[in-house]
This record gives sequence, C-alpha cells and structure tokens, in this order.
Amino acid sequence: MKAMILAAGFGTRLRPLTNTIPKPLLPVGGMPLIVWNLLLLRVFGIRQVMVNLHYMGHLIREALGDGTQWDMEISYSLEPEILGTGGGLKAAARFFEGQPFLIINGDIIIDLDVQAVVDFHCQRKGMATLVLRDDPDVDRWGPVECDANQQILRINGRGKSTLLSEFQVFRRMFTGVHIIDPELLHPEQEGVAFSIIDTYTRSLAHGYNLFGFVHAGYWSDVGTPERYRQAQADAESGKFLVVSRKLSRYT
Repeated sequence: MKAMILAAGFGTRLRPLTNTIPKPLLPVGGMPLIVWNLLLLRVFGIRQVMVNLHYMGHLIREALGDGTQWDMEISYSLEPEILGTGGGLKAAARFFEGQPFLIINGDIIIDLDVQAVVDFHCQRKGMATLVLRDDPDVDRWGPVECDANQQILRINGRGKSTLLSEFQVFRRMFTGVHIIDPELLHPEQEGVAFSIIDTYTRSLAHGYNLFGFVHAGYWSDVGTPERYRQAQADAESGKFLVVSRKLSRYT
C-alpha cells in the first residue's frame, strides 16, 4: 500500500515558530515531526509516499529529498494554491493508481500499528477506514459516531439518516489517519479545494460503508505551542513505543 502525508498547511497556531520553518519540520525528540510519520510508515513496510506541499514547501523537499536515506521513495505534489485535505488528495490521486491508500496528517505523532489498520480495512471492505480514539474532549475535536460493529454513522452530526436511537452509539475523535478508496474522489473535484470530511459525510448519506478503527495508544496533535512542548517531553520520556523501539534500523 502507498501512503500520503499531508504537509501543506500554514501552521498558523504555532506562530511565531512557523514564521521561518514549516510545521512538519519542527523538531520533536531531535527529529523533524514529518520524519516520525515517514518512519512509522517505513517500520510497517510502506516505502512509497506522496507528500503535498504549499507553505515553505521547498524547505520540506530539501530536508527529505527522494527518501533514499530511509530506503523509501518520496514523491511530491506541489499546490500553488492550497487545496485542503480533500483537494490535496485528489491532486495526487494518479500516484495511487486506483488503489486504496493510507493518509496521515503531517502534524501528528501516533504510536500506531499500521499493519493492523490495513488488515482491518481489507477485512471490512469499506470505502474508507478512519483511525479513531476515545477522548473526553471529543466534542471539541468533532465526534465520529459508530455502531457496535465499528461502522461509522455520522461525522460532526452529518451522515446516515438512520435514527441513532436504533443503535448503541460510540462517539470518538478522528486521529488524522485514514485509508480511502480513490473511488470516493470524483473527477469533477480536480483542482478544487475541499475537505475530505465533507466527502466522507456525503458518502455516508449516500449509503457507502465507512468504518472506524479504534486506536488506544499514544497520539498527539502538535498544533499549538502547549501541545508541541508536551510532544517534545513525551519523546524524551520514550512514550512513542511502537515506533521508537524499531527506529534504530532507519536512523
């Protein structure tokens, strides 16, 4: 399976840190944030990765190169105008050759068993699998509502019209990791800025099956100065267990 790292954002909430360096290159535990994501993919056998670029994208490209230092193949999708999470995927769709692919936000660190997510997606045969987690602040992040079979019903209150009272509903938050079938990305969306969440909610409303994989391990959205400081402390204390135990062969 191929993968894409979303790295085109402005990092506005981390200014002034991101005035001169793009957020994906901010160091965490002595390594750029985006490299944690690259190595997570590499540890689980994903070697072909697309990275989308906009804000100071040339610095990201200079830092990562073609990926040979990690025995990977890194390609780039430059967005002269930022296209959002959905538009960015659509712009790079040819890279995935019509096959499902994994996406990870470039501003998170997650201690994830990627192979388990891939296996789950293949077994459930849905159009997409979103990696979810329990969080007491789920409403702040935006709830993803699933039934007991881990089938997604609604995202941010939108999706299937079935009365939720008919199901036992579990409300979780989206981690920013997902697998998508490119069939959900329509030809008319080429060059258009849009959110992949809008695509998901429309797909749910039209009866497509999407599933939620529940992740119970470490996760951090490095989106604010406070969370950035916490991620640095977590790296120093060795909380990224799945990744850090296996990284020595690639670093």
